[in-house]
Amino acid sequence: MWKMSRKAMLVLLSSLMLLITACGSGSDETIKADGGQGESGELKKVVLRLKWIHQAQFAGFYTAVEKGYYKDAGLDVEIRPGGSDFPSVQMVASGSEEFGVTGADQIIIAREKGVPVKAVSTIYRKTPFVMFALKESGISKMEDLVGQKVGIKLGGNEELTFRAMEKSAGIKTPDIEEMPIKYDLSPLLTGQVKAWPGYVINEVLAVQEQGKEVNIIDPNDYGINFYADTLFTTESIINKDPEMVKSFVQASMKGWDYALENPEEAAEFGLKYGDKLDLDHEVAMMKASIPLLEPEQLPLGSTEEEAWDTLQKSLIELGFVKKEQDLKSLFTNEYLE
Repeated sequence: MWKMSRKAMLVLLSSLMLLITACGSGSDETIKADGGQGESGELKKVVLRLKWIHQAQFAGFYTAVEKGYYKDAGLDVEIRPGGSDFPSVQMVASGSEEFGVTGADQIIIAREKGVPVKAVSTIYRKTPFVMFALKESGISKMEDLVGQKVGIKLGGNEELTFRAMEKSAGIKTPDIEEMPIKYDLSPLLTGQVKAWPGYVINEVLAVQEQGKEVNIIDPNDYGINFYADTLFTTESIINKDPEMVKSFVQASMKGWDYALENPEEAAEFGLKYGDKLDLDHEVAMMKASIPLLEPEQLPLGSTEEEAWDTLQKSLIELGFVKKEQDLKSLFTNEYLE
């Protein structure tokens, strides 16, 4: 009986050793498969604050959620809309949110005020901003605005770009009758103003969708191209968790890369975020964005020091900021690599 018990015990011990080995092997595989989430497998919660309401302008970020790119990177990302009530720079600088999207000019303005934000990727490297007029007005260039009443959005990237276009065209501000406007296009459609500031991927499309033809005054024709939508975080977050920042940036760029190749699908993802969005308009917006997003010689999302230098000098020359910031404090490309 003793020999039988000893044999049974040896069999039992062997089985237990095999079970322990198998469990250890399975645990390693789980850690590798969950994108470095740790033994608990929990995703790290991250908030992205947009610069404006939900729309295809931000399709790459929606795509990164819907295609699981953030999850694969170990992140649970919540995307929140921005706007005047929820300015992304202030929300992220407060420490309550990790990432934001804003105009590149706002990064420089914030740095001058001592707010340690830093760009980690630039989405729209060619500005979507234009001035435009109804074709029937006959206005097709900056010089045509002299003596006309023109809609102006004050205090942001739109005003900066318009002022730079004025200067390049040799126009003095008093030569144009300015009317501060917001987002209702009625003053343009009714003829109250002759030209309007807007995005070629949004307001221009909205007017065209009403059957109106437009003439576009492109800042690039006046040597102006300021970086637009820029992904940023704070220096404290970069110092605290650089691996998380890298994972977020690379997953975001993967989302944008997919959106460029699949604009209709990416636009449709956005409908889950904004309940009043129209699919046709969102698809048109996404397709109009492609020429502004394409990497050309540079990897998607990367930025150049020369462009930041030009932007900063324009901000100083036009009185938006008073002193230069160290260019290396404004942006980095390291998390794209």
